[in-house]
Amino acid sequence: MLNENIKASRKSKGLSQEELAIKLNVVRQTISKWEQGLSVPDSDMLISISEVLEIPVSTLLGETVIESKVDDIKAISGKLEIINLQLAQRKATRRKTLHWLLISLCVVIVTISAVLIAVNSPYIGWNYSDPETAVVGVAFHSFEWLFVRLTPIILIGAIVGIFLTRKKV
Repeated sequence: MLNENIKASRKSKGLSQEELAIKLNVVRQTISKWEQGLSVPDSDMLISISEVLEIPVSTLLGETVIESKVDDIKAISGKLEIINLQLAQRKATRRKTLHWLLISLCVVIVTISAVLIAVNSPYIGWNYSDPETAVVGVAFHSFEWLFVRLTPIILIGAIVGIFLTRKKV
């Protein structure tokens, strides 16, 4: 909600991300991350955004309740904490999904390697005078040739990725 409100308010003022970034003394990528919901501004920056866009902080956060300044800061802090927790959960879920995808990739590579070793390139002994057999044989040979050359690089990358995405204790 915060990301949508920042974007809508910025657009209603006719500001680009770059113009808003200049007014807030941040880089344009920071504005982009806020608007995409990848990060959230801290409470001081939220107040600066509300001043630049000339709207109350409560409107940015999706509320129209008028509270005192102390209550405003507490409410902002609470909402930002909730948003940060949601972002952390989303990041953890993405990390976990990527981790298991990399493990699955390793399993698939090992399985295909085992199958290729077990069948021992049977297409080499085929009669290539038949055009259909020739096409299938060349396709098998091309797959095996690419697989043997690319697999070590992909496997090493996947193993490194598994270690980088494992859960930190």
